[in-house]
Amino acid sequence: MANANAIPFGYGMIELRSLRAFVAVAEEEHITRAAERLGMEQPPLSRLIRKMEAELGVLLFRRRPRGVRPTEAGRALLEEARAVLARAAAMEGAVRRAARGEQGRLAVGFTSSASLHPFVPSVLRAFRESFPGVAVVLEEAGTMELVDGLSHGSLDAAFVRTPVAGAPGLNVDPVLEEPMLAALPRGHPLLAKAPDSLPLAALAGEMFILYRRPAGPGLHDTIIAACRAAGFSPRVGQEAPRLPSTLSLVAAGLGISIVPASMRRVGLEGIAYLPLTGCPGLKAPILLATRGAADSSTVARRFRTAVSRRARAMHSGEPPPGAHPGGRTEAPAHTVPH
Repeated sequence: MANANAIPFGYGMIELRSLRAFVAVAEEEHITRAAERLGMEQPPLSRLIRKMEAELGVLLFRRRPRGVRPTEAGRALLEEARAVLARAAAMEGAVRRAARGEQGRLAVGFTSSASLHPFVPSVLRAFRESFPGVAVVLEEAGTMELVDGLSHGSLDAAFVRTPVAGAPGLNVDPVLEEPMLAALPRGHPLLAKAPDSLPLAALAGEMFILYRRPAGPGLHDTIIAACRAAGFSPRVGQEAPRLPSTLSLVAAGLGISIVPASMRRVGLEGIAYLPLTGCPGLKAPILLATRGAADSSTVARRFRTAVSRRARAMHSGEPPPGAHPGGRTEAPAHTVPH
Protein backbone atom coordinates (compact mmCIF):
# COMPACT_ATOMS: atom_id res chain seq x y z
CA MET A 1 0.00 0.00 0.00
CA ALA A 2 1.33 3.46 -0.90
CA ASN A 3 2.51 5.64 1.97
CA ALA A 4 -0.05 8.40 2.52
CA ASN A 5 2.72 10.62 3.91
CA ALA A 6 4.89 10.38 0.80
CA ILE A 7 5.15 12.16 -2.54
CA PRO A 8 6.25 10.75 -5.88
CA PHE A 9 9.71 11.84 -6.96
CA GLY A 10 11.38 10.35 -10.02
CA TYR A 11 10.92 6.61 -9.80
CA GLY A 12 10.56 6.40 -6.04
CA MET A 13 8.72 7.98 -3.12
CA ILE A 14 9.98 10.58 -0.65
CA GLU A 15 8.14 10.94 2.63
CA LEU A 16 7.18 14.39 3.84
CA ARG A 17 9.00 13.55 7.07
CA SER A 18 12.20 13.03 5.07
CA LEU A 19 11.71 16.32 3.24
CA ARG A 20 11.28 18.19 6.53
CA ALA A 21 14.45 16.58 7.84
CA PHE A 22 16.35 17.46 4.66
CA VAL A 23 15.19 21.11 4.81
CA ALA A 24 16.25 21.37 8.45
CA VAL A 25 19.75 20.07 7.63
CA ALA A 26 20.07 22.32 4.57
CA GLU A 27 19.00 25.41 6.49
CA GLU A 28 21.09 24.69 9.59
CA GLU A 29 24.06 23.34 7.61
CA HIS A 30 24.75 21.22 10.65
CA ILE A 31 23.47 17.73 11.48
CA THR A 32 23.46 18.17 15.25
CA ARG A 33 21.63 21.52 15.18
CA ALA A 34 19.12 20.12 12.67
CA ALA A 35 18.51 17.10 14.91
CA GLU A 36 17.84 19.40 17.88
CA ARG A 37 15.45 21.47 15.76
CA LEU A 38 13.58 18.32 14.73
CA GLY A 39 13.56 16.84 18.23
CA MET A 40 15.43 13.67 17.24
CA GLU A 41 18.84 12.06 17.70
CA GLN A 42 21.70 12.76 15.32
CA PRO A 43 22.40 9.15 14.12
CA PRO A 44 18.85 8.49 12.80
CA LEU A 45 18.93 11.86 11.02
CA SER A 46 22.27 11.02 9.37
CA ARG A 47 20.89 7.65 8.25
CA LEU A 48 17.79 9.31 6.84
CA ILE A 49 19.86 11.73 4.75
CA ARG A 50 22.08 8.91 3.46
CA LYS A 51 18.96 6.92 2.54
CA MET A 52 17.60 9.87 0.54
CA GLU A 53 20.90 10.21 -1.31
CA ALA A 54 20.89 6.49 -2.10
CA GLU A 55 17.28 6.55 -3.36
CA LEU A 56 17.90 9.62 -5.54
CA GLY A 57 21.34 8.52 -6.66
CA VAL A 58 22.85 11.93 -6.00
CA LEU A 59 24.96 13.59 -3.33
CA LEU A 60 22.85 16.13 -1.45
CA PHE A 61 25.45 17.50 0.98
CA ARG A 62 29.19 17.99 1.04
CA ARG A 63 30.63 17.15 4.42
CA ARG A 64 32.78 19.86 5.99
CA PRO A 65 34.89 19.88 9.18
CA ARG A 66 32.20 21.88 11.03
CA GLY A 67 29.00 20.98 9.27
CA VAL A 68 27.55 20.31 5.83
CA ARG A 69 26.68 22.39 2.78
CA PRO A 70 24.08 21.51 0.08
CA THR A 71 25.45 20.46 -3.29
CA GLU A 72 23.98 21.85 -6.48
CA ALA A 73 21.53 18.92 -6.46
CA GLY A 74 20.81 19.64 -2.78
CA ARG A 75 20.04 23.28 -3.49
CA ALA A 76 17.65 22.25 -6.26
CA LEU A 77 15.92 19.81 -3.92
CA LEU A 78 15.74 22.45 -1.19
CA GLU A 79 13.76 24.79 -3.42
CA GLU A 80 11.37 22.02 -4.46
CA ALA A 81 11.08 20.64 -0.92
CA ARG A 82 10.07 24.02 0.51
CA ALA A 83 7.37 24.37 -2.17
CA VAL A 84 6.07 20.84 -1.53
CA LEU A 85 5.98 21.31 2.25
CA ALA A 86 4.22 24.66 1.89
CA ARG A 87 1.66 23.07 -0.43
CA ALA A 88 1.18 20.15 1.97
CA ALA A 89 0.62 22.55 4.88
CA ALA A 90 -1.86 24.58 2.82
CA MET A 91 -3.70 21.42 1.78
CA GLU A 92 -3.92 20.20 5.36
CA GLY A 93 -5.20 23.61 6.47
CA ALA A 94 -7.81 23.66 3.72
CA VAL A 95 -9.05 20.20 4.66
CA ARG A 96 -9.31 21.13 8.33
CA ARG A 97 -11.10 24.40 7.56
CA ALA A 98 -13.56 22.55 5.33
CA ALA A 99 -14.19 20.00 8.08
CA ARG A 100 -14.94 22.87 10.48
CA GLY A 101 -17.26 24.55 7.97
CA GLU A 102 -14.90 27.50 7.50
CA GLN A 103 -14.19 26.86 3.83
CA GLY A 104 -16.26 25.62 0.92
CA ARG A 105 -19.40 26.74 -0.90
CA LEU A 106 -22.80 27.80 0.40
CA ALA A 107 -25.76 28.23 -1.97
CA VAL A 108 -28.53 30.27 -0.36
CA GLY A 109 -31.92 30.87 -1.95
CA PHE A 110 -34.58 33.37 -0.99
CA THR A 111 -37.96 34.57 -2.13
CA SER A 112 -38.14 38.13 -3.44
CA SER A 113 -40.10 39.32 -0.40
CA ALA A 114 -37.83 37.61 2.14
CA SER A 115 -34.78 39.33 0.67
CA LEU A 116 -36.34 42.72 1.36
CA HIS A 117 -36.34 42.20 5.12
CA PRO A 118 -33.12 43.68 6.58
CA PHE A 119 -32.46 40.50 8.59
CA VAL A 120 -31.67 38.44 5.48
CA PRO A 121 -28.93 40.63 3.94
CA SER A 122 -27.52 41.38 7.39
CA VAL A 123 -27.08 37.73 8.34
CA LEU A 124 -25.58 36.93 4.93
CA ARG A 125 -23.13 39.81 5.26
CA ALA A 126 -22.15 38.80 8.80
CA PHE A 127 -21.62 35.18 7.73
CA ARG A 128 -19.39 36.19 4.83
CA GLU A 129 -17.34 38.45 7.11
CA SER A 130 -16.97 35.69 9.70
CA PHE A 131 -16.08 33.00 7.15
CA PRO A 132 -14.28 34.64 4.21
CA GLY A 133 -13.16 31.20 3.01
CA VAL A 134 -16.76 30.24 2.17
CA ALA A 135 -17.99 31.20 -1.30
CA VAL A 136 -21.62 32.31 -0.87
CA VAL A 137 -23.83 31.92 -3.95
CA LEU A 138 -27.28 33.56 -3.94
CA GLU A 139 -30.41 32.68 -5.90
CA GLU A 140 -33.84 34.30 -5.96
CA ALA A 141 -36.85 32.13 -6.85
CA GLY A 142 -40.34 31.15 -5.77
CA THR A 143 -40.91 28.97 -2.75
CA MET A 144 -41.52 25.75 -4.65
CA GLU A 145 -38.46 26.29 -6.86
CA LEU A 146 -36.37 26.84 -3.73
CA VAL A 147 -37.70 23.68 -2.11
CA ASP A 148 -36.90 21.77 -5.28
CA GLY A 149 -33.37 23.19 -5.23
CA LEU A 150 -32.91 22.04 -1.65
CA SER A 151 -34.24 18.58 -2.42
CA HIS A 152 -31.93 18.15 -5.43
CA GLY A 153 -28.86 19.56 -3.72
CA SER A 154 -28.36 22.74 -5.78
CA LEU A 155 -29.21 24.84 -2.69
CA ASP A 156 -27.99 24.47 0.89
CA ALA A 157 -30.44 26.84 2.57
CA ALA A 158 -33.40 29.02 1.63
CA PHE A 159 -35.30 31.88 3.26
CA VAL A 160 -39.01 31.39 2.54
CA ARG A 161 -42.37 32.77 3.63
CA THR A 162 -44.27 29.49 3.40
CA PRO A 163 -43.90 26.74 6.02
CA VAL A 164 -43.44 24.11 3.23
CA ALA A 165 -44.88 21.53 5.60
CA GLY A 166 -44.42 17.95 4.60
CA ALA A 167 -41.35 18.51 2.42
CA PRO A 168 -39.37 15.30 3.01
CA GLY A 169 -35.89 15.59 4.48
CA LEU A 170 -36.06 19.34 5.17
CA ASN A 171 -35.70 21.32 8.38
CA VAL A 172 -37.83 24.45 8.51
CA ASP A 173 -36.85 26.85 11.30
CA PRO A 174 -38.92 29.93 12.18
CA VAL A 175 -36.68 32.98 12.10
CA LEU A 176 -38.93 36.03 12.56
CA GLU A 177 -42.42 37.44 12.13
CA GLU A 178 -43.32 40.90 10.92
CA PRO A 179 -46.63 42.78 10.76
CA MET A 180 -48.56 43.10 7.52
CA LEU A 181 -49.74 46.40 6.09
CA ALA A 182 -52.51 47.51 3.79
CA ALA A 183 -51.13 48.71 0.44
CA LEU A 184 -53.49 51.16 -1.30
CA PRO A 185 -53.18 53.31 -4.42
CA ARG A 186 -52.37 56.94 -3.69
CA GLY A 187 -55.57 58.98 -3.51
CA HIS A 188 -57.71 56.05 -2.30
CA PRO A 189 -60.73 57.34 -0.29
CA LEU A 190 -59.80 55.22 2.73
CA LEU A 191 -56.60 57.22 3.15
CA ALA A 192 -58.63 60.35 3.91
CA LYS A 193 -60.86 58.51 6.39
CA ALA A 194 -58.05 56.72 8.23
CA PRO A 195 -54.71 58.45 7.63
CA ASP A 196 -52.80 56.65 10.43
CA SER A 197 -54.19 53.12 10.61
CA LEU A 198 -57.00 51.08 9.17
CA PRO A 199 -59.30 48.42 10.62
CA LEU A 200 -59.07 45.28 8.54
CA ALA A 201 -62.87 45.19 8.33
CA ALA A 202 -62.77 48.53 6.43
CA LEU A 203 -61.39 46.62 3.43
CA ALA A 204 -64.52 44.49 3.08
CA GLY A 205 -65.70 46.23 -0.08
CA GLU A 206 -62.33 46.43 -1.82
CA MET A 207 -60.93 44.44 -4.72
CA PHE A 208 -57.94 42.45 -3.49
CA ILE A 209 -54.75 41.66 -5.36
CA LEU A 210 -53.03 38.74 -3.65
CA TYR A 211 -49.86 36.75 -4.00
CA ARG A 212 -50.69 33.49 -5.76
CA ARG A 213 -51.27 30.60 -3.37
CA PRO A 214 -48.32 28.15 -3.42
CA ALA A 215 -48.65 24.39 -3.05
CA GLY A 216 -49.23 24.68 0.68
CA PRO A 217 -50.33 27.16 3.35
CA GLY A 218 -48.76 30.60 3.10
CA LEU A 219 -49.44 34.33 3.13
CA HIS A 220 -52.42 33.90 0.78
CA ASP A 221 -54.19 31.65 3.29
CA THR A 222 -53.16 33.86 6.22
CA ILE A 223 -54.78 36.91 4.61
CA ILE A 224 -57.97 35.03 3.69
CA ALA A 225 -58.27 33.66 7.24
CA ALA A 226 -57.73 37.10 8.81
CA CYS A 227 -60.38 38.69 6.60
CA ARG A 228 -62.90 36.00 7.49
CA ALA A 229 -62.11 36.50 11.17
CA ALA A 230 -62.84 40.20 10.62
CA GLY A 231 -66.26 39.30 9.23
CA PHE A 232 -65.90 39.24 5.45
CA SER A 233 -64.58 37.15 2.57
CA PRO A 234 -62.26 39.21 0.38
CA ARG A 235 -63.02 39.68 -3.31
CA VAL A 236 -59.87 38.62 -5.13
CA GLY A 237 -59.60 40.31 -8.50
CA GLN A 238 -56.13 39.16 -9.48
CA GLU A 239 -53.34 36.94 -8.20
CA ALA A 240 -49.71 37.81 -8.87
CA PRO A 241 -46.85 35.29 -9.12
CA ARG A 242 -44.58 37.31 -6.79
CA LEU A 243 -45.26 39.69 -3.93
CA PRO A 244 -43.51 42.63 -5.68
CA SER A 245 -45.85 42.05 -8.61
CA THR A 246 -48.85 42.68 -6.38
CA LEU A 247 -47.50 46.14 -5.61
CA SER A 248 -47.13 46.96 -9.28
CA LEU A 249 -50.82 46.16 -9.78
CA VAL A 250 -51.76 48.24 -6.71
CA ALA A 251 -49.76 51.18 -8.06
CA ALA A 252 -51.69 50.86 -11.31
CA GLY A 253 -54.93 51.31 -9.35
CA LEU A 254 -56.28 47.79 -9.98
CA GLY A 255 -56.97 47.06 -6.33
CA ILE A 256 -55.50 46.92 -2.84
CA SER A 257 -53.34 44.35 -1.17
CA ILE A 258 -51.99 43.24 2.20
CA VAL A 259 -48.22 42.76 2.28
CA PRO A 260 -45.40 42.25 4.81
CA ALA A 261 -44.16 45.52 6.31
CA SER A 262 -40.71 45.11 4.73
CA MET A 263 -42.28 45.34 1.26
CA ARG A 264 -42.25 49.13 1.72
CA ARG A 265 -38.58 48.87 0.77
CA VAL A 266 -39.59 48.18 -2.85
CA GLY A 267 -40.02 51.94 -3.21
CA LEU A 268 -42.75 51.96 -5.87
CA GLU A 269 -44.39 55.33 -6.52
CA GLY A 270 -48.15 55.66 -6.17
CA ILE A 271 -48.64 53.40 -3.14
CA ALA A 272 -49.57 54.28 0.44
CA TYR A 273 -49.10 51.84 3.33
CA LEU A 274 -51.23 51.77 6.47
CA PRO A 275 -50.96 49.64 9.61
CA LEU A 276 -53.94 47.36 10.15
CA THR A 277 -55.91 46.96 13.36
CA GLY A 278 -58.35 44.30 14.44
CA CYS A 279 -56.23 41.45 13.07
CA PRO A 280 -53.85 40.17 15.79
CA GLY A 281 -52.94 37.01 13.89
CA LEU A 282 -52.02 38.73 10.65
CA LYS A 283 -48.25 38.21 10.63
CA ALA A 284 -45.77 37.43 7.86
CA PRO A 285 -43.11 34.87 8.80
CA ILE A 286 -39.63 34.34 7.45
CA LEU A 287 -38.37 30.79 7.77
CA LEU A 288 -35.08 29.09 7.01
CA ALA A 289 -35.32 25.78 5.15
CA THR A 290 -32.33 23.45 5.09
CA ARG A 291 -31.71 19.79 4.39
CA GLY A 292 -31.54 17.35 7.28
CA ALA A 293 -28.21 16.88 9.09
CA ALA A 294 -27.42 13.65 7.24
CA ASP A 295 -27.69 15.40 3.85
CA SER A 296 -26.26 18.83 4.65
CA SER A 297 -22.68 20.06 4.55
CA THR A 298 -20.75 21.34 7.55
CA VAL A 299 -20.91 24.83 6.01
CA ALA A 300 -24.72 24.61 5.74
CA ARG A 301 -25.02 23.46 9.36
CA ARG A 302 -22.78 26.32 10.47
CA PHE A 303 -24.96 28.79 8.52
CA ARG A 304 -28.12 27.42 10.11
CA THR A 305 -26.54 27.94 13.54
CA ALA A 306 -25.47 31.48 12.61
CA VAL A 307 -29.01 32.38 11.53
CA SER A 308 -30.47 30.94 14.74
CA ARG A 309 -28.00 32.81 16.95
CA ARG A 310 -28.55 36.10 15.16
CA ALA A 311 -32.33 35.73 15.43
CA ARG A 312 -32.08 34.99 19.17
CA ALA A 313 -29.79 37.96 19.69
CA MET A 314 -32.19 40.30 17.89
CA HIS A 315 -35.13 38.90 19.86
CA SER A 316 -33.33 39.52 23.17
CA GLY A 317 -32.22 43.01 22.14
CA GLU A 318 -28.51 42.12 22.27
CA PRO A 319 -26.10 43.16 19.51
CA PRO A 320 -26.25 40.41 16.89
CA PRO A 321 -23.18 38.20 16.44
CA GLY A 322 -20.73 39.86 14.10
CA ALA A 323 -22.17 43.36 14.57
CA HIS A 324 -19.58 46.11 14.46
CA PRO A 325 -19.32 48.29 17.59
CA GLY A 326 -21.23 51.48 17.03
CA GLY A 327 -22.80 50.13 13.84
CA ARG A 328 -26.50 50.45 13.19
CA THR A 329 -28.48 47.25 12.80
CA GLU A 330 -32.09 47.41 11.68
CA ALA A 331 -33.91 44.78 13.70
CA PRO A 332 -37.01 42.92 12.57
CA ALA A 333 -40.36 43.69 14.15
CA HIS A 334 -40.41 40.41 16.01
CA THR A 335 -38.07 37.45 15.91
CA VAL A 336 -39.29 34.00 16.74
CA PRO A 337 -37.30 32.40 19.58
CA HIS A 338 -35.94 28.91 18.86
